[in-house]
Amino acid sequence: MSVSVPLCRASLGAEELELVAEVLRSGWLAHGPMNKRFEELFAAFLGVRHAVTMNSCTSALELAVKGLGLGGEVILPSFTFVASANALVTTGCTPVFVDVDHATRNVTAQAIEAAITPRTEAVLVVHYAGLSCDMDAIAEVAGRHGLAIIEDSAETIGGTCRGRVAGSLGVGCFSFFPTKNITTGEGGMLTTNDDALAARVRALCAHGISKDTLDRQAQARPWRRDASLAGHNYRLSNILAALGVAQMGKVGRLNASRRALAALYAAQLADAPLGLPVEPEGFEHVYQMYTVTVPGARRDEVLTALRGNGVEASVHFDPPVHLHAYYREHFPAAAPLPVTEELAASIMTLPMFPDMTPEQVETVCARLREALAGAGVR
Repeated sequence: MSVSVPLCRASLGAEELELVAEVLRSGWLAHGPMNKRFEELFAAFLGVRHAVTMNSCTSALELAVKGLGLGGEVILPSFTFVASANALVTTGCTPVFVDVDHATRNVTAQAIEAAITPRTEAVLVVHYAGLSCDMDAIAEVAGRHGLAIIEDSAETIGGTCRGRVAGSLGVGCFSFFPTKNITTGEGGMLTTNDDALAARVRALCAHGISKDTLDRQAQARPWRRDASLAGHNYRLSNILAALGVAQMGKVGRLNASRRALAALYAAQLADAPLGLPVEPEGFEHVYQMYTVTVPGARRDEVLTALRGNGVEASVHFDPPVHLHAYYREHFPAAAPLPVTEELAASIMTLPMFPDMTPEQVETVCARLREALAGAGVR
């Protein structure tokens, strides 16, 4: 059956076309002026001093680790995309997996504190599906133990915890993949209030060549490029940055639309035999995904029925990272993660995108109820 309700669809329009055309006419296609504009807009949105564009959130995570000089244990939830852990392993750190809270699907300060050892150097929190972790509590624990904080905010652009935007307390790492709250197709951002860290990350992102070095050399020999670090080419193109500039002009509207659609879902599924997302007091959820839990080990049956009936539902995340083959062998979880494993087996992602219509929400809910009944979920 053809898909009648897709899982997601990027919200693009005349603004994006106009700015991309401007870049194409300029001939400046690689990293350039649009990157600076995008960075300034994003930093202002978060209320931070620095934002650095790059080609993915994974690159941002890697450079956060390298920029902070980490090499020991880093605590993170297993209930995340594997890129969160990969960024640690590929930079020489040891991931230490902890469980999450069932209702929020986020890591807690209590779980983090229980996993701290003398080898712990940092915490990598993952804000799940548009809901910020409780960063006040986590920052208190991290501060007391002298730990750095990296915020994987790939799924939570604009979500807040008591007025503070996700990614603005620690080193923020963001994704602009087409499923995210704003998109550049492929792309990422690192945010920080640390001037030295920002300078180091900018150099690491561009082959290890820093702007300060270029400025000094340009006075005499502008053609020289002297690397002060062993870096990467993780830069975002001027073309994709133009998409980001346009998307920043509408991020508030896009997130408001997601919240309105989530309210429709919640109203129509209030009496369904499902676990629905929560929004704790003092938090603002931006619903990058709308996820529900299906009881009784019937998730796969319900998901298959939905997909067969034209609703492109999915799962985020199964398996959790500690059950991936590589991590089972090399970095097994030190303690049981029962909530993570239960969520991975029961979670399901329903269609969610800013231009989704109320009629599409109704269609999804009606077909979901049919799938639940067919699977015997009461």
